[in-house]
Amino acid sequence: MPPTEPTPWHATTILCVRKGDAVVIAGDGQVSMGDTVVKANACKIRRLGDGRILAGFAGATADAFTLFERLEAKLERHAGQLTRACVELAKDWRTDRYLRRLEALMAVADRSASLMVSGTGDVLEPDDGLIGIGSGGNYALAAARALIDIDGLDAEAVARKAMAVAANICVYTNESVSVEKLDPE
Repeated sequence: MPPTEPTPWHATTILCVRKGDAVVIAGDGQVSMGDTVVKANACKIRRLGDGRILAGFAGATADAFTLFERLEAKLERHAGQLTRACVELAKDWRTDRYLRRLEALMAVADRSASLMVSGTGDVLEPDDGLIGIGSGGNYALAAARALIDIDGLDAEAVARKAMAVAANICVYTNESVSVEKLDPE
């Protein structure tokens, strides 16, 4: 009998919403192993760069922490320039033998840019300021696109409603949502 593969961890819906001068990143709290929920209130969002940058991750937790540390170092090296730091991180992630094995995606944002960073060397800035990653990311992204133009809904309200939609569709997403917000200056 062939060796069994380790059980994959499914654990995330991360949504970045930029509306007006505000930007938020929301993440659900569920961590699953196979068909078992092992944690319901994990926090998958961090503030970086002295609190001026929001970052959320989808993928293996230890890998994400490694990437957060590397991004923090790139931000220090490049004077807080988010896009430049992300491009440098993506270069390292793609070419470094150790980093290439990391399995995660990141959504990062500051007051001027929202970016998705991947291990394939991609640093993508969406046209509409919305990013959805993780197992429920596409559901949350679709819901956010439907809600973004509704008057009276700010970035946080759009994110919370979109995350609720994802939680009702994706079995790897729950309603324990964390939200971090950058207000206009």
